[in-house]
Amino acid sequence: MRQRRWLEFLKDYDFSLEYHPGKANVVADALSRIPIGDAETIRCHMTHEYGLLEAAARLSQSDIANDTDVLICAQVRLQTVSTQRVSEDQKADILYPRFSELAQSSECTDWAETTDQCLRFRGRLWIPAVAELRDEILQDSHRSRFTVHPGRTKMYHDMKRHFWWPGMKADISEYIRNCGICQQVKAEHRRPEGLLQPLPIPQWKWEDIAMDFVRGLPRTVHRHDSIWVIVDRLTKSAHFIPVAAHYTFDQLSVLFEREIIRLHGVPLTITSDRDAMYTSRMWRSMQEQYGTRLQFSTAFHPQTDGQTERLIQTLEDMLRACVLEFGGSWEEYLPLCEFAYNNSYQASIEMAPFEALYGRSCRSPSCWAEPKTEIC
Repeated sequence: MRQRRWLEFLKDYDFSLEYHPGKANVVADALSRIPIGDAETIRCHMTHEYGLLEAAARLSQSDIANDTDVLICAQVRLQTVSTQRVSEDQKADILYPRFSELAQSSECTDWAETTDQCLRFRGRLWIPAVAELRDEILQDSHRSRFTVHPGRTKMYHDMKRHFWWPGMKADISEYIRNCGICQQVKAEHRRPEGLLQPLPIPQWKWEDIAMDFVRGLPRTVHRHDSIWVIVDRLTKSAHFIPVAAHYTFDQLSVLFEREIIRLHGVPLTITSDRDAMYTSRMWRSMQEQYGTRLQFSTAFHPQTDGQTERLIQTLEDMLRACVLEFGGSWEEYLPLCEFAYNNSYQASIEMAPFEALYGRSCRSPSCWAEPKTEIC
């Protein structure tokens, strides 16, 4: 009946129907899906918002400059979780008496209580069963600018160096499964058919490297629209160098000497695709003078340098996540993406690239859970 009533109403008008996709008609879609609550709920929300607006109006710039409470709140906002808060939540947990007794026992070496009054299991901070606390730690370990949405395995191995609680691995998997950014940017992977024929394992760090370009990115204020990805095949450590598609051989050779040779020395081999720059006479001549042997992948077979191709996919996922999460240009997040990649766990070497390169992982804001004093 409703459709018939509309047909009766519209037949008196001369018009033509045009299809408007639902994705483009976001205004009408949003208006048709506004949640309508009861009057009491709406009144509570409006009262709370008006109270916040009145409090903000009373707070002047001089109050912010002189009020230490405001400064303390700003500092707490940067690091929402602290060992003091964890210690308080531990003491309120039902398992605290049992774990505390184990920590004080001379026969048990797994548990210990440090001078910050926190219980640690095998040197890792025990996180009690407080949903809000665990969610904040998971969020800091996954959505921080220093981690950039790692996968399930990477995030678990990064977190288990500092934290422990029963079922932590399952909680990490569930958290990543519900992360909207990861669902948008992460690609699916399946095991390839046939036997692998990998390149020989290098004998030393940064002696055998691979490189490739990521092209077609939005141009930044520095006129960069590409990324030069250079990775060590042994330690998996990598450098992400912003470049432009119009860069000449001279500009790229200067970058290679400044970013690679200066830090790691001259490589023995370079594995790459058949890009015009890599196959140019000048690039070949320069590498011949260095004593570096060039290894080119087979045409239309990127699996030859699968390590770099996979790394580029990871980098693109990280950059997409950064832009969606924080906004802005991809270039401003490139250094942090390089740090996050090199400081996160790699399944192929069972450690972080920094750990393989320097003997230990580098410090990041997530290291606040590490004990700073001797065990008491």
